[in-house]
Amino acid sequence: MDESLSTSPARAPLLHSLRHAHRTAFNRMFAAVYFCAILVLLHHHALKLIHSTTFGSFLISLSFLVSDTFLAFLWFTRQCFLMTIVYRDEYPENLQKTLLLKKSSSDFPALDVFICTADPYKEPPLRLVSTTLSVMAYDYPTEKISVYVSDDGGSQVTLFACMEAAKFAYHWLPFCKKNNIIERSPETYFAANHSSWFFDTEEIQKMYECMKQRVEKVLEKGKVGEEYITEELERKAFSKWADHGFTRQDHPTVIQVLLESCKNKDATSHLMPSLIYVSREKSRTSSHNFKAGALNVMLRVSATMTNAPIILNLDCDMYSNDPRTPLHALCYLLDPKLMSQLAYVQFPQIFHGINKNDTYSCEYKREFRCNPLGLDGVLGPTYVGTGCFFNRRAFFGGPSTIVPPEIPELGPNSVVNKFIQSQPVLELAHKVAGCNYEYKTKWGYEVGFRYGSLVEDFFTGLRLQCEGWRSIFCNPKRAAFLGDAPISLVDVLNQVQRWSIGSLQVAFSSFSPLTFGIRSLGPLMGLAYTHYCFWSTWFIPLTLYAFLPQLCLLHGLSVFPKLSEPSFILYVFLVLGAYGQDLLEFMIEEGTVQNWWNDQRMWMIRGLSSFGYGCLEFFLKCLGISTYGFGLTSKVIDNEQSKRYGQGMFEFGASSNMFVPLITAAIVNLVSFLTGLVQVLRGSKMEGLFLQMFLAGFVVLNALPIYEAMVLRNDKGRIPFKTTATSTCLALALYGLVSLPLTDSN
Repeated sequence: MDESLSTSPARAPLLHSLRHAHRTAFNRMFAAVYFCAILVLLHHHALKLIHSTTFGSFLISLSFLVSDTFLAFLWFTRQCFLMTIVYRDEYPENLQKTLLLKKSSSDFPALDVFICTADPYKEPPLRLVSTTLSVMAYDYPTEKISVYVSDDGGSQVTLFACMEAAKFAYHWLPFCKKNNIIERSPETYFAANHSSWFFDTEEIQKMYECMKQRVEKVLEKGKVGEEYITEELERKAFSKWADHGFTRQDHPTVIQVLLESCKNKDATSHLMPSLIYVSREKSRTSSHNFKAGALNVMLRVSATMTNAPIILNLDCDMYSNDPRTPLHALCYLLDPKLMSQLAYVQFPQIFHGINKNDTYSCEYKREFRCNPLGLDGVLGPTYVGTGCFFNRRAFFGGPSTIVPPEIPELGPNSVVNKFIQSQPVLELAHKVAGCNYEYKTKWGYEVGFRYGSLVEDFFTGLRLQCEGWRSIFCNPKRAAFLGDAPISLVDVLNQVQRWSIGSLQVAFSSFSPLTFGIRSLGPLMGLAYTHYCFWSTWFIPLTLYAFLPQLCLLHGLSVFPKLSEPSFILYVFLVLGAYGQDLLEFMIEEGTVQNWWNDQRMWMIRGLSSFGYGCLEFFLKCLGISTYGFGLTSKVIDNEQSKRYGQGMFEFGASSNMFVPLITAAIVNLVSFLTGLVQVLRGSKMEGLFLQMFLAGFVVLNALPIYEAMVLRNDKGRIPFKTTATSTCLALALYGLVSLPLTDSN
C-alpha cells in the first residue's frame, strides 16, 4: 500500500493512503487479447467489402464495417478507465487532531459554499433549504463557513425560502451539534425512522413543519404576501420584485446578506455561518446565461465578501450526508505534496430515492463510481458539476502561472478586511455581478469556470487539467452527498440529450481531447476525455444492430457466420467478453445483476433516442438550422408517477419524438424474432440465421416494458396511441426500403 503523508515533519500523522486494484493486470491482459480479436473482425469485414458481388452485399458489409469501427473506437477509449484503477482512504480524525491541537480555529481554512438553483417550480425550494442547512451544520468552525445561494431564476420564492432557512438554522444548528446528529438535512432526519429521539426533537420538528407550510404556501401563490414579512429589511428586499420590469430573464442584481458570521449567533450563543442570497443581473441581450455564468458571478461575489481559499460547489438538491465531509477533502487539499498541483477533490454523485433495481440506470455507476477510480490513477477524475471542493487558486491560471483578474480584489490571494455588509463591499459585489461585467475580460476563457459547452463542468475540468492541475477522487464509505434522480423516462432522456450536445461541443472545439487533450494530458487521460466527448456516437452501431440484422432476417438473408464456421467463435468471444467484463466491473462496485441488466437496457434505450437526437441537434445547430439551450431536469415528484416508479414501471406518458425510434425497434425485432421462430417450428434450416434470431430475441427481452406500455397498461404512463401508430408506420416503411437493395442479394 502506497502511503502519503500530509505534513512535512516525518512523524506527521497519516492523512490519506492509496492502493492499486488487483484486477488492473487482468484488465491489461484482457484488453490486449480483445484488441487482437477486434482487428480480426475488422479485417473480416474489410475482406467481405472488397469481395462484394452485389450492391446489397456491399451496403451490408460497409454498414457493419462502419458500425464495428465505431464500437472498436469506443471500446478502445473505454479501456483508459481500466488501466490504472486506484482506491483511496482518508483519515479525517488525524487531520482534526492536528488542527485542534493548536487550540485555534484559525488553522482551518475558510470555506465558501456555492449552491445553485434556477427554478423553484422544477427544483423545489424545500430541497434547497435542506441542502443549505446540511452544509451550514458541518462539523467545522462555523465562522469559517460562508454559504452563497445562486438563484439564476431571480425568484422571490427562493429568497423567502433562504430567509426561512436562516431563521430555522438558529435552532437547527445547535440541535445537531448538541445531539451529534449525522443526517443534518432536516427533511432526511425527520423522515428517518429513528430508534431514539431527543427531548427537544418534537419541538424542532414542529418548527420545521411550520416552516415547510410557509414555504409551500408562498410557492403556491408565486409571491411573498405581506403576512410573511415581519421586518423592514425583508420588506425592502422583496420590494425589488414590485418593479413590473423585473422578470426571470431581465432584472437587476439582487444580493441579500441573510446571516453574517461575525454578528449572528444561534440559540446557544455560538456564531453561525454566513448565508448570502445572490441573483445575478440578467438581460435578454446579455450572453453567458448558462450555469457557468452564474458560477463565475458567485466566484467574483464571494471574492469581494469572504474570498475563502476552498470552494464547495453543490446543486440545490445534493444535500450533505456526512458532517465531516470537509475534513475528508482537506486531507488532500492541505497536503503539502499535493496542494500546489491540486485543483479539486471530486466526490461521487450518489442518489437517494432510486427504486430497488434502478429502472432508468440513474446511478450512472460507470460515470460517477467506476470511471473516476481509473482516472484517479493518472491525473484525476473529471469535474461533474456538484459535490466538488475546489482550490480557488485553480481558477486563475496554471499551477506555476497566475492570470491576474482585472481588479485586485478578485484575486485568490486578496484579503477581505471589511464586513460583508459594509457599503464598499456591497457596491463592489453588485458591480461584479453585472451582466456586462465580463465584457472584454478573460472570465470564462482563461479565468473561472469555462464557457463553450452545455456541459460546462466537464469542459472546466478538462481545461484545468490541461493547464497542469490534477484532481482527486474521494469516495468515503458513507456517501458525502445525496441527490435526487429523475423518475420519468423523458426527463432521463432529455438530460442525456443535453449531455450529448455539450460533449460534442467540446469534441469539436479548439480544446478537443482527441488533439489538444492528448498533447496536454497524455494518451490515457486524453483518450478518456475523448470517450466522454464521443459517447453519443454509440447511436450509430446501436441503431444499425437494432434494425439491419432483423430486417435481413425478415427477408431470409444471413449476415452473420453460421454455427459451423470458425468466425462464429469470434463473435461469441467479442459479445461475451464485452458484456462479461462490464458485468464484472459493475458487480465489484456494489452492483447487482438486476441493476446491471437495467443499466445495459438503458444503454440501448439512450443509444436509440437521446444519443441520436443529441447528435442530430448538434449538427443542425452547426448548419444554423436549430438552436438549443440549457434545460433543467424537473425534481418535482407526482404521487402517481412516483408510485409507478416504485413498482419498477417505465413512464412513457409524455408524448416525445424520442420514443419513436425505441418503439419502432421494438416492433421490428418482435416481428423478426417471431418470423424466425415460426420458420424453426416449420423445420426450416436456420443455422445461418441463428445469431440474427439471438440478437432479435435479446432486443425483445429488453423491450418487454415497451410492449407492456403499448398494449397492457391503462395508466397515464402508457405509450400514447399516436406514438405507437407512428412507430408502426415507420417500421413498415423501413421494411419496404430495406427490401429494395436486398433484392439483388437474395
